[in-house]
Amino acid sequence: MFDVINALSDAQFVGRFGFLFEYSPWVAARAAGRRPFANAVEMRAAMIAVMAEAREEELLALLRAHPRLADKVAQTRGLTQESAQEQASAGLDRLSPEDYACFHALNEAYDAKFGFPFIICVRLTDKDGILAAMARRLENDHAEEFTAALVEIGKIVDLRLADALAEGEMHHGG
Repeated sequence: MFDVINALSDAQFVGRFGFLFEYSPWVAARAAGRRPFANAVEMRAAMIAVMAEAREEELLALLRAHPRLADKVAQTRGLTQESAQEQASAGLDRLSPEDYACFHALNEAYDAKFGFPFIICVRLTDKDGILAAMARRLENDHAEEFTAALVEIGKIVDLRLADALAEGEMHHGG
């Protein structure tokens, strides 16, 4: 499969993998230039290295590209297909009015303190785990939370990449 991935033009690579980083195809674009990849581990490592080498402003834009969790405004403006599915997997698309109010209050407090939305790999937790993490991470300082958000993006990318490669195996025969 990686012979096919490595043979893609840069534009094709971004077209196939640009979605991994929420509204931030620049990460995949820069990683495309680091091919060939022998496997998924090398591909992920290249993408994480692009993040590690990015300027702080670029990383802040990456963080800000993520939607607020359980946010009705974000839902009406349109989430990426991946974000919508991920939030649904944690039940965030069918909350009680009380839960929505709780998420809204935590989102507001988080945004006010850090200047970017709370980011967590929702596929690895549930509503209660997310709420607990939001409350706990509000205690972080800016640098700690900036790092925590980037770590969570890495987890999100891991799952999205695994899905994309599994789909590729089905379409390309391995």
